[in-house]
Amino acid sequence: MKLRIGTRGSRLALAQAREVAEALTALSVETELVAITTAGDRGADPASDPAGVKGLFVSEIVRALRDGEVDLAVHSAKDMPAGNEAANEGGLVMAAVPERASALDVLVTRDGDLQPGARVGTSSIRRRAQVFRLRPDVLVEDLRGNVDTRLRKLGDGETDALILAGAGLLRLGVVPEHAAPMSLSEMVPAPGQGCLAVQARASDGATIEVLSALDHAPSRMALETERGLMARLGGGCALPLGAFAEPGPRGVKLLAIALSPDGSRIARTEVDGATPEEVAELAALDLSAGGADEILGLFRP
Repeated sequence: MKLRIGTRGSRLALAQAREVAEALTALSVETELVAITTAGDRGADPASDPAGVKGLFVSEIVRALRDGEVDLAVHSAKDMPAGNEAANEGGLVMAAVPERASALDVLVTRDGDLQPGARVGTSSIRRRAQVFRLRPDVLVEDLRGNVDTRLRKLGDGETDALILAGAGLLRLGVVPEHAAPMSLSEMVPAPGQGCLAVQARASDGATIEVLSALDHAPSRMALETERGLMARLGGGCALPLGAFAEPGPRGVKLLAIALSPDGSRIARTEVDGATPEEVAELAALDLSAGGADEILGLFRP
């Protein structure tokens, strides 16, 4: 059996796909990586895709999977449109969620310190808002590009610090000299951060059976909880929404926040319950009661 794995062609996306390929190789399954250039990679306008900025990075890979050009697709879960149904529509299923890498963000500085007035580079509204709350004495500047590009800009002095996903650094094998994981009290990660989502065609029972061996139940439960919250709040990766779920006393627990872009307003909740659906619903209600609808409404179309 040989499985063709659809993936974006970026260095990080290929590293993620190889992670899945290596797990399949350990099951004596032959694989082939098929790199697909997405609209997001070409710099397309988010308005050009019905799913917005997230759709830019997954739509063409999903099309290739539906059309039988590949047998499975590996996505960064953060890139997928919100809602668990979105991953299981059009004849596709989320066949596996491998064990999650670290969900935490990492603060990378040029010289190991973050002085008052330092420039922190990030293009994420979620990170920007939390930096303003954590360190109102620093400046936050828009900084874009892949991990290598942003680290180069840091080294060149274009910024004094970066905030990057720890999972991305780990998967790339990049170890910056001055890097420190940020605790959940400092920076609540994006929903799905650190998770991979592996899709297959619902009609392809043989591939689904093979991929079931890669599924990690606690990681799937966490991802479904976080994605469920996003769907209920109308959220996406462009919104200042943070969420982190993990196993809890009753089944699953969730920490979630929504912040105004300047960090001055925050809605926060911690919820636990038996199922991802229950916890996502309770958290959405709590956040809405705390003003999240008004905060996030500023960013919805």
